[in-house]
This record gives sequence, structure tokens and C-alpha cells, in this order.
Amino acid sequence: MAYTIVALKEKILQMYPDVEKNGISVGLTFDEGKNAYIINFIKDKHALTTHLEKKDADECMNNIKCVYLGVQVGQFIKNFKEKRT
Repeated sequence: MAYTIVALKEKILQMYPDVEKNGISVGLTFDEGKNAYIINFIKDKHALTTHLEKKDADECMNNIKCVYLGVQVGQFIKNFKEKRT
């Protein structure tokens, strides 16, 4: 399946709207050696780096939510909110 990094980033933001709602920026690159996308979530001085296997990215582009990524996003948002209080 062929798609751009921009298209994958847009799909991730569409599938996980809490990212934008919480003002979290997303950086996305592809690591040829790992055959995976490296995703950086950044909010103020807090950051989370995770990876998304190519197979999971393909499923994401086919509107299948990636459970692992959803857990990572949810945990980052939760941790960020807890640190603010």
C-alpha cells in the first residue's frame, strides 16, 4: 500500500482526535532499518516517542485503529494532564 507520511499523520490525527484537542504536536518519520514509522508526540516540555510497524500503519490507513498506538496516545494524554494538576 502506497501513501505518504503526511497522509498517515492526517489519518492518525483523524483516528485519535484527542491529540489535537490537547494541543499535542506530532512528528512522523520512517525508519528503513526497522521498517516502522517513528512517531513523536510533543506537548510543552513533555515528549513521547513510539513506533508504528509498517503493517499497523497499513491497517491504520484502511481505517483499522491500532490498539497499541491508541494506548500510547491515551497514556501520554493522561500523564500530561496529571502533571498539570
